Amino acid sequence: MMESMDAARIIGYLKGKSILITGSTGFLGKILVEKILRVQPHVHKMYLLVRAIDAPSAKQRVQQEVIGTELFGLLRDKYGEGFDLFIGEKIVALAGDITGEDLGLDAPTLHDLAKHMDVIVNIAATTNFYERYDVSLDVNVMGVKHLCQFAKQCAKLKMLMHVSTAYVSGDSAEVIQEKPLKPGSSLREGVHLDIDAELRLVADAKKDLLLIGGDPAEQKKAMKELGLQRARHHGWSNSYVFTKAMGEMLLGQLRGDDMPVVIMRPSVITSVRADPVPGWIQGTRTIDTLIIGYAKQSISCFLGDLSVVVDCIPGDMVVNAMLAAMVAHSESEEKQAVVYQATSSLRNPVTYGVLYRSGGRHFEEHPRVRDDGQVIPNRHMLFFSSIPRFRLYMVLAFKLPLEMLHVANILLCGLFDKLYNDYSRKYKFVMHLVDVYGPFAFFRGCFDDTNLERLRSTMAMKSPEDEMFNFDPKSIDWDDYFYRTHIPGVLKYVCK
Repeated sequence: MMESMDAARIIGYLKGKSILITGSTGFLGKILVEKILRVQPHVHKMYLLVRAIDAPSAKQRVQQEVIGTELFGLLRDKYGEGFDLFIGEKIVALAGDITGEDLGLDAPTLHDLAKHMDVIVNIAATTNFYERYDVSLDVNVMGVKHLCQFAKQCAKLKMLMHVSTAYVSGDSAEVIQEKPLKPGSSLREGVHLDIDAELRLVADAKKDLLLIGGDPAEQKKAMKELGLQRARHHGWSNSYVFTKAMGEMLLGQLRGDDMPVVIMRPSVITSVRADPVPGWIQGTRTIDTLIIGYAKQSISCFLGDLSVVVDCIPGDMVVNAMLAAMVAHSESEEKQAVVYQATSSLRNPVTYGVLYRSGGRHFEEHPRVRDDGQVIPNRHMLFFSSIPRFRLYMVLAFKLPLEMLHVANILLCGLFDKLYNDYSRKYKFVMHLVDVYGPFAFFRGCFDDTNLERLRSTMAMKSPEDEMFNFDPKSIDWDDYFYRTHIPGVLKYVCK
């Protein structure tokens, strides 16, 4: 039975803690760092592991990519001229790399960290669906191994939190449980997943590519295709979710019996809903392609079924869930790994149709204007409810005219070379995106969040301070959130 949870308990827990965070330069990492500093200025220190050649470079990177962002505006206002001093006392930038042994740190630094570390939060990941297989394995799998090895050296460690993704369970159309992945399990019947064999395979492939030589761009493409091929061989749709699944499996194998581990699986993470800056976002989420394309009028059609539920959750709510879980399991006597799915499809589902209608409403009330002052008219987009239908449309609307242009180009001795090559490249790019991202557009699974609901039930939402740690998806009015917060945020921070 979990003890009751409230803001005072979470804030009190963070006091005096030493916390190592990987992935702090990413979207979720920034939100976590800012939140801890804002709610508990007496945290001992946060160590941010970033890729850099030396300590000054690491410090500069943290300053530019983390502390210097608009997200830290409330803290800047609070501390005024003392802001830099406060940050200097609480934030330590570490030049390292989770893909390397000992996290890329020297022995004295590693030993000193191990003596004092209370909590480790691993957010670092490559989230590219079409990443090089070697890169995905290094970050999403080997990075977990190296952090686990370090965690075992930390004598007073209370928690290792690993941020994964809800989509590690594949493209199931059923209710997906909050269960750890079994090592060696594949999504394809009769296929065994051997992580060591995958590592050997990619090492051999890299050697072969080096021996063959040739265009570096072609070698890079070959490694990307290998990742896609291996993911689909085992039943996952892309190398990102495949390697994140392997990372979870490896964590389960290496953690031992006495290391408190929490695996947080968010679905599609969207912009900040409440604090510190509503609408703040970094990078393009999969659902934001629709918003950006509509805003720029650069796409007239979209692959997706407006009746399909899109499982998304605001970034600040994910961080709130992480902090509550951190406290609950750091102080628990139970040491088994716990999985939480920070998702919305079960408790408060929202469809692509709601997003599309919210976008239409936003652009009607806030019309876009050309440089000459003329209003850009809104136009309805064409949606395709299946990949075959979309492919047929692309063939009729683009592929056939492209072939006609190709014939004309040959007859006219290459007069249209540049035009043909440009259109051909764009067509191939769109069809590639359909291949890689298409499965997500029609994902019909529903994520169970019973474990997280059980944690939520312990939250005493009795004060505005407690509300700062809200992670209940039922509290989200999706139409209002998309219209007033998320869409304006995407337009301001992404679609510049």
